[in-house]
Amino acid sequence: MSDHYYSNQPQSQSNPVTWEYELKGNHFSFTTDHGVFSRNEVDFGSRTLIEAFVDPGTEGKLLDLGCGYGPVGLSLAKAYPHRQVVLSDVNERALGLAELNAEQNQITNVEFKISDRLESLQNEKFSAILTNPPIRAGKKVVHQMFEQSYEALSSEGELWVVIQKKQGAPSAQKKMEELFGNCETVLKNKGYYIFRSVKG
Repeated sequence: MSDHYYSNQPQSQSNPVTWEYELKGNHFSFTTDHGVFSRNEVDFGSRTLIEAFVDPGTEGKLLDLGCGYGPVGLSLAKAYPHRQVVLSDVNERALGLAELNAEQNQITNVEFKISDRLESLQNEKFSAILTNPPIRAGKKVVHQMFEQSYEALSSEGELWVVIQKKQGAPSAQKKMEELFGNCETVLKNKGYYIFRSVKG
């Protein structure tokens, strides 16, 4: 099997690196590795999503779906210390790094779940789900993530998605509109779109 960042157990040889980053006004030290998405820096899409996100104000946990080594979920956990943030990923190496990064940044209002899409999170409800979806996994997988997110959101819960125009933004927007009956374009930046849908 070819080795992707959305593989359950990446086969690429481990070679961890640690670097510093600023997100949402806070300083972070991130350890990353081969076999995880964007190992050398926080990718532009995730940074754009982090900065655009506004706490919905409704009760409940936040979910970073497809968290990788954790920049989205950990930056939100630090920005909103009153919130519990769940970080989930199918990639065991990535999730292990997310846990390590929580420890080394002294972030405790987080929990971690190995999950293929939302399969392991069926009994939970969230006030907001954020995702920088694995485009290379294919449109079917990405749209399943949106469908499962709709089911996992509480009433008035919000789905936040970052996606490039050339990597399927129009079809993602259409799918979110179909599921939720609404899809707001919160931001457009260098070909990246931030979409937000609210569950009525």
